[in-house]
Amino acid sequence: MKSERDERRMSDNSLRLVWIYPDLLSTYGDQGNALVVERRARQRGLDVTRVDVRSDQAVPTSGDIYLIGGGEDRPQRLAAERLRRDGGLNRAVSNGAIVFSVCAGYQILGHEFVNDLGEREGGLGLLDVISTRGEGERCVGDVLGDIDPHLGLPPLTGFENHQGITHLGPSARPFARVSLGRGNGTGDGTEGAYNDTVFGTYMHGPVLARNPLIADLLLKLALDVNALPPADDRWYEALRAERIAAATQPA
Repeated sequence: MKSERDERRMSDNSLRLVWIYPDLLSTYGDQGNALVVERRARQRGLDVTRVDVRSDQAVPTSGDIYLIGGGEDRPQRLAAERLRRDGGLNRAVSNGAIVFSVCAGYQILGHEFVNDLGEREGGLGLLDVISTRGEGERCVGDVLGDIDPHLGLPPLTGFENHQGITHLGPSARPFARVSLGRGNGTGDGTEGAYNDTVFGTYMHGPVLARNPLIADLLLKLALDVNALPPADDRWYEALRAERIAAATQPA
């Protein structure tokens, strides 16, 4: 039985991009990720409809790519409560949608995290991860790493700012392994997690501006294609080179 998303994708060349809860989870500039995905799609001639879903609105289930950003502890708890009650994001993933999440959004996609009240808060269970609160220094600073080779992407560059520690379960794969920075905070060098259609990372930046080929990966997965037409990457490559050079310079 075809889903609403499948029927729409077969009938036109449009892409539906959903930015979840900008009123709660947009503290660290991660809304820039939506701008990058939208821009990268339009460069390829795709008709993009962007839907910004506030926390008092229902999450549509017919989107192709869903983006969730970072936020502070109380907004994170409120977002998790509303997303669990709404159920739209889980249904969208069941329909084959792609999800890319950052920091607080990443933790929400797991089984549980520690909320602002110091209590365990249930997540959406879309990633096989559990997040706890770290006792040591906060993870802050530039990050460099190698993305899982199965994804065929160049090195990762980003900026982390979190107290959380995220442990991966057996069905979650590390999104990257860091050479600089703390990543998931577990001490094993892992950063982020993913499965077939759901991705999570602690990287800000916004991360898709620093790593435009991750945005292209999301587009390819959503469109079910192996390649995209070329795009002008000069601005992105200049930014990547600048941030990588800054991260590797001696203090």
